[in-house]
Amino acid sequence: MKFNNGITATAVLVLLVAGCTAPDEDTGAPDAGSVDWAPCLSEEELDEAPEWGGDPDWLQDLECGTVAVPLDHADPDGSTVELALTRRPAGGPVDERIGSLVLNPGGPGESGAAMLDHPLFDEQIQDAFDLVGFDPRGVGESEGIACGDWYAMDEARRAVTDPGDVTDADLAALEESARAYADDCAQTVGEDFLATMGTVNVVRDLDLIRGALGDEQLTFVGFSYGTYIGALYAEMFPENTRALVLDGAVETERPNVEIAADQADAFQATWDLFVAECLGGPGCPFSGSGAADAEMGELLDRLDADPPVVRDMPVDGVTLLGMVSLQLYHEDAWADLTEALAAVAEDPAQADPELERLYDDSYGQDEEPEDTEPGEGDSGAQASGEPVPEFGGPDTEAALTAVNCADRIDPTDPDVYRDTAQRAAGDSPFFGADLVWEQLPCAYWVDTEEAPTGFSAPDAPPILVIGTVGDPATPYTWAEELSDQLATATLLTYEGNGHTAYGYGMSCVDEAVDAYLLEGEVPEAGLSCPAW
Repeated sequence: MKFNNGITATAVLVLLVAGCTAPDEDTGAPDAGSVDWAPCLSEEELDEAPEWGGDPDWLQDLECGTVAVPLDHADPDGSTVELALTRRPAGGPVDERIGSLVLNPGGPGESGAAMLDHPLFDEQIQDAFDLVGFDPRGVGESEGIACGDWYAMDEARRAVTDPGDVTDADLAALEESARAYADDCAQTVGEDFLATMGTVNVVRDLDLIRGALGDEQLTFVGFSYGTYIGALYAEMFPENTRALVLDGAVETERPNVEIAADQADAFQATWDLFVAECLGGPGCPFSGSGAADAEMGELLDRLDADPPVVRDMPVDGVTLLGMVSLQLYHEDAWADLTEALAAVAEDPAQADPELERLYDDSYGQDEEPEDTEPGEGDSGAQASGEPVPEFGGPDTEAALTAVNCADRIDPTDPDVYRDTAQRAAGDSPFFGADLVWEQLPCAYWVDTEEAPTGFSAPDAPPILVIGTVGDPATPYTWAEELSDQLATATLLTYEGNGHTAYGYGMSCVDEAVDAYLLEGEVPEAGLSCPAW
């Protein structure tokens, strides 16, 4: 959930002309309805699904396919990228089906194809639409990239004694690790591929997917970073747009370093909301709102000194803070988070049951997260909700960095990052500095095609933007900004906490969004849904 900008008016014109070439022209685009679908899972895999929490009745309907798109849309006859798609066909009568509902879960770097591994939305949406998820280029099964040594950067961050006062020696080490990361990605993935990783090309791919699905117009739900895909699609392909739901809206204009500072503030604000709720109920381990940060810091220090072992892994302060950051995404998890923190504060050695539940809720029940190294939980990857890459090897989540760096114009002076990180550490001691330092590789990234800025999609049909007041990853102010930026947008506000709101069973939110997707009925301006 980080992003890019800046481009001249002439360059924007060239970009949009290239991006808006009609799919039925001789561009190498797939023909409408050209996806060859096949069952995603074998009978044996369906039998094993309950072991990982899968529902065989849902999974047996999933179909998988691919769409080939140009690596460089300006060279449609050149190299291609195979994009992986998953579809759950509509369940309603044929004459009542609307078409495809294409989904993106965010990231950048999250798998839209895997998003359909579990049931989504209510029955009327499932009946009316083919639900379709896709892995954007460079992600997952769409020639997913892995490069760079994320943990070398993490070690450089950990070596900073005082995040609020970064020395020249600290900065040199941080700079060296970030430059090495960027250089390794350029060598491993190739500059030509990295140059096409930005959202502007994801949007072009998405329009080819729309055509391949046989839909005259796109119906799309994008969460978090997916809102940037949807907003830019409305600008580049307004005539091909039917309905866009942009939930957990992102900022589309500023450099990554500034976005990270906004996120640090949002995580701190959500932490403060959690503390207030904790103090209002039984068993809270904090003595008051003013003392909570210091008391939490002491608790983290105790774990560092003598970490308990959970799931065969030591839970030090870093690991606990990582789990806390993930739980801030879901307000219905806060009661369990309070119980776990209270148990740790009482006696870490006796807190195994609570820590095990917290660990399982954060990373998946009874198993270590794939490609995740427990103990790295205070990294911005954890704080922003992204999986942590495999320890000691290439960063398997490198698409996150690649898209962010491609999308925005970032400063090349490391002192800018130092100044911003020091301020963020003061504003958000638990989450701030690392979120900023994660952006440093962008100072050394390869040249990429940049997305247009200042766009407003004036020719698009009505668009629905959703913002959550207590969102830790995409601040509510971003939803306000995006709804103001897009000429045809309406803002729906969810007054609760957590990251994104649609599809969680909140009737006020779901009913408004469902009516928009099914009937094109736009919610009344200023609609605000209460916390559940």
